[in-house]
Amino acid sequence: MQVEREENRKEVYEMKKETTGSKKVENGMEQEILNGQQPHWEKVFSNTCSRFGDEPSYPARKAAAIFEKEGKKKILELGGGQGRDTCFFASRGFSVHSLDYTESGTKAMKEKAEESGFGKYVTALRHDARNPLPFEAETFDACYSHMLYCMALTTDELEFLCKEIKRVLKPGGINIYTARHTGDAHYGTGTHRGEDMYEIAGGFIVHFFSREKVENLAKEYGSFELEEFEEGELPRKLYMVTMRK
Repeated sequence: MQVEREENRKEVYEMKKETTGSKKVENGMEQEILNGQQPHWEKVFSNTCSRFGDEPSYPARKAAAIFEKEGKKKILELGGGQGRDTCFFASRGFSVHSLDYTESGTKAMKEKAEESGFGKYVTALRHDARNPLPFEAETFDACYSHMLYCMALTTDELEFLCKEIKRVLKPGGINIYTARHTGDAHYGTGTHRGEDMYEIAGGFIVHFFSREKVENLAKEYGSFELEEFEEGELPRKLYMVTMRK
């Protein structure tokens, strides 16, 4: 039955993609350019073992505190990159399934987890977040993603992802994500790639979030909370969104 449900979800998603055409999607976005981010990130992660450092991010520390307080133990992490937050969650005793769409990222996650002695708590898988999540319904207590939502994902793809996350969360589950917002210094700079996406220095495409977009993505959840924070040298300005099933 699970295989049948998985195939049904894939079929619906593929039909949805076909309506946009193979090269372009609505609002003039070139799908080939958006798809090009995967090999770009693969190269970035292959060239450095700690692109974003080894210390856990602020949202990971805050998310861990929330998960601990509410007894959430089994965590799904999306866009885990090279595992800095993954290993932090594991160090706190969480069971983490961490997904990333680069081979070099998932390899780095596994190596860091093993080297840190937390290998038994981490399952690292390669997966494209635009596709159905490879899990049964109501598998996880919580989902966490740091800046995955502001990658080269269209609004339709983000809506699909939110529904998939909700599907794999248990009743009362939490979905915490971060995204750069329209108050960020890079918003509106570089090359426009459709919607609120801009290709900035280094060839990275960023999808900047408005509060309206946050509210739209939270429609199918029971409630949401929003916090603004800053990170990095620019500094990047981000939203941290906590949605509850």
